[in-house]
Parts: sequence; structure tokens; C-alpha cells
Amino acid sequence: MRSPTSSKNLTQSIVQDLGVAIVTGQYYDVPFPKEIELSEKYGAARTVTREAVKMLTSKGLLSARKRQGTRVEREDNWNLLDPDVLRWLLERNFSLELLIEFTQIRLSVEPGAAALAAQVATGDERAAIAHAISRMQEAELGRDDPLNADIAFHVSVLQASGNRFYRQMREMIETALRFSIRKTNDFKGRLASVADHKVVADAILVGDSAGAETRMRDLIQGALDLMLKVKAQEENRRAQGR
Repeated sequence: MRSPTSSKNLTQSIVQDLGVAIVTGQYYDVPFPKEIELSEKYGAARTVTREAVKMLTSKGLLSARKRQGTRVEREDNWNLLDPDVLRWLLERNFSLELLIEFTQIRLSVEPGAAALAAQVATGDERAAIAHAISRMQEAELGRDDPLNADIAFHVSVLQASGNRFYRQMREMIETALRFSIRKTNDFKGRLASVADHKVVADAILVGDSAGAETRMRDLIQGALDLMLKVKAQEENRRAQGR
């Protein structure tokens, strides 16, 4: 008999496998397997595969209808705010368009979070922001991981906003940043500017709400402008047949 932990791990493994299969189009023109077929494929109890299907349904990837069984939903119905779905999409094939859309969402979220953080952040939350900047500085010297330090900064600002909706976006933002930061750094040929992040942090730490909002908007707009420039260059190359 499987332990609850092993059953949970197996469920997560099936969700991961099926999620990737759905997002990569493996069920584009074939019926989604029936419950008994999934149980046989994964060597799992039907209760386990049923739970996996429920989880994928909650993410918008699947739907169940009477007499029609379970089917894969159109991409427009997928929950792109779900970190798993977003990760699977980003891992599928690199899509600059998807990163641009994600950065546009960041532009509408993070400046507001920074403004609130400047007003309401606790001492511990301000310390977390300052520590993230210190980590970025250490990363420049090779003493910390630059990607994780950068992500820690953005997550700490969302956490310090005091707004439960901003806070709940942390996991989604972190998931996508793991792809977008690497790409923008590749485009620039260097690591993210610690100085640009520090001016945001400084504004938050001194309680300058308007300044924090403006500096965070400038920071993200810079990344967006870079992506749009690369996109335009790629479109120009395609137009010229290169």
C-alpha cells in the first residue's frame, strides 16, 4: 500500500508529465487518455490519476463534459498565472512574445508594489530588500548566484507591499523571472545592473513612495524596451530573408 507521501509524489509526477505533454501539443489531434488508460500507463491507482486530472483541470488545461470525456482546452483557457503552466510554456519553445507579455504584466504590478512597500514595509521586510541588494553586489564579485539574488530582490518587494494580491503573485513572478532575467542578460551581454535595482531599494527604504514607483517602472521598462528592440531586429531579419 502506498504511503500518502508517495501517492502525492506520484500524483505530482503525473501532473508534470501530462502538463508538459499538453503544453507541447502531444494531444493536439488525439483524444486525451481515459482514466483507466492513465492508470495503466503510470502504474498508478485510479484515485491517483483522477487527482492528477483534477489538478490539470484546475489549471485550465483540461475540461470534462458528460458523454464527451476529458479533453484538452484551448490555450486561451489555460491559467497563465499558474506557475506550473507558465513554466511549462516557457520551457516549451523559447517565445520572446510570451516574455514581452509577461514583462508588460510586471510593468503593471511591480511599480505599485514598490510604492506600497515604501509606505508599509516592516523592519524585517526592509531588511530583506536591503539583503537582496547586498546579494546582488556579492554576485557581481562571484560570491552569490546572480539570478537568485535578482529574483530575491523582486520577490522581497512584492512581499513588502503588504498587499495579499501582490504577495500571491510572488511564485508566478519568480517562475517567469528565471527565464526572463537570463534572456535579458543574454541580450545585454552582461548581468543586471545592481545600481538600477539599488535606486529602487533606496527609495523604498527611505519611504519615498513616488520615487520607488518611478524607479521600478524605469527598471522594468528598460527590460521591456530591450525585448521589443530584439523582436524588431528578428522581424527585420526575417523580412530580409536572413
